[in-house]
Amino acid sequence: MYAHNKDRFKADINPFFTGLVSFTLQDIHSDLTAEQKKISSQIIGNSFSVYEKFKNRKNNYPTYNFWPTDTPQIFPNAGWLNHLDKSRSLPDDMDDTVIILMAMQANDSIARLVHELMQKHVNNHSNPVKNTFKDYRKLGAYSTWFGKKMPTEFDISVLMNVLYFVQKYNLDWTAADSASLGLIENAIQTHKHIDYANYISHHYAKTSIVLYHLARLMSVKPIPSLESLKPQLIKQATTLFNQSNSFMEQILLSTSLLKWGAEPPEISIGPDQDLTQLIEDETFSFFIANMGSIYPDQVKKFLTRSKLGTFYYYSPAYNNLLVLENLIWQKRMSQLN
Repeated sequence: MYAHNKDRFKADINPFFTGLVSFTLQDIHSDLTAEQKKISSQIIGNSFSVYEKFKNRKNNYPTYNFWPTDTPQIFPNAGWLNHLDKSRSLPDDMDDTVIILMAMQANDSIARLVHELMQKHVNNHSNPVKNTFKDYRKLGAYSTWFGKKMPTEFDISVLMNVLYFVQKYNLDWTAADSASLGLIENAIQTHKHIDYANYISHHYAKTSIVLYHLARLMSVKPIPSLESLKPQLIKQATTLFNQSNSFMEQILLSTSLLKWGAEPPEISIGPDQDLTQLIEDETFSFFIANMGSIYPDQVKKFLTRSKLGTFYYYSPAYNNLLVLENLIWQKRMSQLN
């Protein structure tokens, strides 16, 4: 949904939510019933053939794009924007790549190869980041994009997904991994994820979603420097939960608290509220395409504020899975106690 045309949704052709569904199902698979495991495995298996449509075709690398690579497109079904399909087609990105590789259960050798490729796409003097806080402009953290001609940009939620991938595959940490972790730590310590969420994580843009990504990263295995921040994160998530009127936002914050080992507040549903409508709330967008994210600082700030080039992505299937994930983590905490 375009931010300045909220009257209609348009279908988009991308692997993002499909990958997230498969990736999340794998994480909760062991806690499902026998029948649920059968359905889950079927969903995961059915998705495998889809990803080929988005795989790198120039170098045959195991990296992936947000839009189809067999026929380059931007914003499929977007009318006049499709005149820019070839001139403005995006390079592959780290976010989709790590999500899809984990969804496909890629082997260790592919994970190591992709990690090596990532080292070539970090912030450096030849392609310096120009649209983040000054404190971060010398950090050698990962850019969102694999493309050499694409401006370097930072998104802390994307960095969290990359580090999840590194942790999941037990990859040897590099200078870029450490720099990315340092950026995340500083953002949390200085509350930038609260005060400037849509600037520091422009593809996700909400504090609740940033916290969810952080809790997901921390659930793989402990990272001592992040563990030390857990008390303040629990406090922040609880405060946000109590302030929120969004059912889906409360679900994300509840799951985050559960992953941090904290008891979340109860989610109350009124007698006149329809559960399906609460879950499949069209005003809740997990992911945002912000065309301003690649531009220099003042242009990025203007486009982000004005919402010119801002598109909200909505997936009722993923929303339902986020609720299922929350129920599974509630079950896990109950069994632990």
